Amino acid sequence: MDFTTLIPQFGGFIWTLVAFVIALSVIVAIHEYGHYIVGRWCGIKADVFSLGFGPVLYSRFDKHGTKWQIAALPFGGYVKFAGDANAASGKNEAAMEDAAVDPTRLRATMHGAPLWARALTVAAGPAFNFAMSIIIFGAIAMSLGTVRDPLTVESLKPLPNQIEGLRKGDVIQAIEGRSFPSSIRSPEYRTYMDELPLKPELEYTVLRDGASVTVDGPYPMPALVGGVGAETAALEAGLAAGDVIVGIDGEPTFAFQQLKTAVESSEGRPLLLDVWRHGEVLKFTLVPKSTDEPQADGSFINVMRIGISSDSAITAATETPGIIEAAKSGVAGTWRIIKGSISGLWHMATGAISSCNMSGPVGIAKVSGAMASQGALSFINFIAVLSTAVGLLNLFPIPALDGGHLTFYAYEAVTGKPPSDKALRVLMSIGITLVLGLMLFALSNDLFCP
Repeated sequence: MDFTTLIPQFGGFIWTLVAFVIALSVIVAIHEYGHYIVGRWCGIKADVFSLGFGPVLYSRFDKHGTKWQIAALPFGGYVKFAGDANAASGKNEAAMEDAAVDPTRLRATMHGAPLWARALTVAAGPAFNFAMSIIIFGAIAMSLGTVRDPLTVESLKPLPNQIEGLRKGDVIQAIEGRSFPSSIRSPEYRTYMDELPLKPELEYTVLRDGASVTVDGPYPMPALVGGVGAETAALEAGLAAGDVIVGIDGEPTFAFQQLKTAVESSEGRPLLLDVWRHGEVLKFTLVPKSTDEPQADGSFINVMRIGISSDSAITAATETPGIIEAAKSGVAGTWRIIKGSISGLWHMATGAISSCNMSGPVGIAKVSGAMASQGALSFINFIAVLSTAVGLLNLFPIPALDGGHLTFYAYEAVTGKPPSDKALRVLMSIGITLVLGLMLFALSNDLFCP
């Protein structure tokens, strides 16, 4: 056997693992720092802040007496507060009895602090995850800018048989005689684009130097790859952003809608794509995959997909949004992920879509590597998406998760007393079993789902 053939695979595995560890470490660090800093603000002392589990590789104590450490297994982390028996915040009976002799020491423990302090400290972890996502999405919106209204040409994307009628600064007024929508964010925009004549060359009316002129231009939504999804047929075949699909099974193609129709009607048979890349036409064979795709109303439909997003033939002029607009964009992006995740889980639970849509650590690691390979912006965006998912997961009312602790605190707020220590131990054991079971189920999806 020639072991040199394994080097590219090994390199890919290392790249995937490194990307996964970086993404997970950032998300865990933010989550646990939320617990730590809010706990400190609320007067609760943290004994240990750990990134990772297992043998400690490095540690130091800060002026507050907290031990900061990096452990050998970089797949999580925890904050151990005063009075905690373990990373899951179980009560250390001996430590609590010892602290009970001094009201000041008791107040500084997690289990001796007021209910409001404990609730804020626990809720801070998911809150910091959401906050990080909002900041990242907002920062991306500011860096990329928002499309200027009305749509103004900045440049044309490289395409085969480029039509050079449009120029920088042209303001699009109409295409094929139909008035262009005032904003690409308007509800009419998608309908307008769908109803355009399916021709490789269209007539544009543009405002140029103060006068309306008519020029020829490309079909606005060509078969141009804007991005490639992780664990998709397109990624496996080697397609990349900027590729232009000029043929499907020998038939000439110029519009993304033609590609979409061919994929959806393929019934999973292999497709032969002619792809224009940097002036050269390459051939790719790929097999569309059955995909449960979310709809605007929260439902799902099962369709064939190859895993690429479209891109416009026109690079539009942009403007930098203000802080408030960027923050709104960040909140909207985070909320969209939360809604989509809840909808997906509900549809999986009811059997409306396949449970294979749930990825485990292997699947997440693969996506991490794929996003990192597509550039820093894609990877940072993925970290924001995963941070939102981690924050949401931790709010589920399962004992051992933050949501479970908050449920216990809600019970205490209503009844005036916490659940008994015995009940807590039983519930925590059940919660840990559920979490482990969920992880094993997700891992089995990674290994056995198509």
